[in-house]
Amino acid sequence: MSIKRGKRKHKTIEYGRYGYFFIAPFFIVYAIFHLWPLINTIWMSFMEYYAKGLKVVGPNFNGFKNYVNVLFGEGELFNTFTFRTLGNTIIMWVANFIPQILLSLLLAAWFTDTRVKLRGVGFFKVSMYLPNIITAASLAVLFFSLFSINGPMTQLLRQIGLIGETYDIMDNKWATRLIISFINFWMWYGNTMIILIAGILGINPNLFEAARIDGASSSQIFRNITLPLLKPITLFVLVTSSIGGLQMFDIPSLFNVNQAGDGLPDYASNTITMYIRKLTLASKDYGRAGASSVILFLVTLCISLVFFFFLSDRKELHERVAIKKKRGMSNV
Repeated sequence: MSIKRGKRKHKTIEYGRYGYFFIAPFFIVYAIFHLWPLINTIWMSFMEYYAKGLKVVGPNFNGFKNYVNVLFGEGELFNTFTFRTLGNTIIMWVANFIPQILLSLLLAAWFTDTRVKLRGVGFFKVSMYLPNIITAASLAVLFFSLFSINGPMTQLLRQIGLIGETYDIMDNKWATRLIISFINFWMWYGNTMIILIAGILGINPNLFEAARIDGASSSQIFRNITLPLLKPITLFVLVTSSIGGLQMFDIPSLFNVNQAGDGLPDYASNTITMYIRKLTLASKDYGRAGASSVILFLVTLCISLVFFFFLSDRKELHERVAIKKKRGMSNV
């Protein structure tokens, strides 16, 4: 009599699939609020779609006509409101970001240097981060009051003889741009500093200790250890700053504008997002607004790719390319 032993099948619970339920909300929100608007904007940029009074024209496909209008205007390349406002945006972003990243790096290195041993580091971190908590609208109104024609800062500059009695800071293009840049710098340097401090604290402390034993100075440690190992965090800061800076809207739109919402003086503080908003809500030229938005997207993408190129680990990249070539030769 043979006894057949049946194989028992042990039921196993596949926990991996539950991970998809946890990450699904992110992808759903991203698809609804980011991916679909991007696709719709690109689609809109190829359409003739505008409103005149109660009459709505379109959407009718018109190819690259909107892009031609955005690029050439009245026949001259880049001599359009889109690129004029984009130029204003880049100027104000660069003017605030260069000092922001330099000061943030300096403070981050200073606060994390064990040789300095500062007291009250927590207080300094909190006080430097506080401007980021204040709303942009409040800061824009505050600085407008300070630097208006009869504002306290304008009066102070007149008393010490830096400006004349009838000089109006708000009527100067570069003064307006620099004040907007300073507001953005003051708001965001504390946030950038905190991110860089977190990046430095993530570096293996044994590397710093070994360098100090070998007699390296703080500046040598910063140049040869901190900066190279901080590249991923620096890349993150640069890319997020370029995305946020090129979408600058709240402070310029409240600081020095006319009744129509145009940046004064002579559109010098008009950003590209302010212009896109005007095309959408005031002019109701949705096709041109879509083309301008795509131009902004492409410029942001190009700047981000430049940052990736210069801050990526080229040695690792070359090694990967060499490995792929070897694999290809071995397959042959």
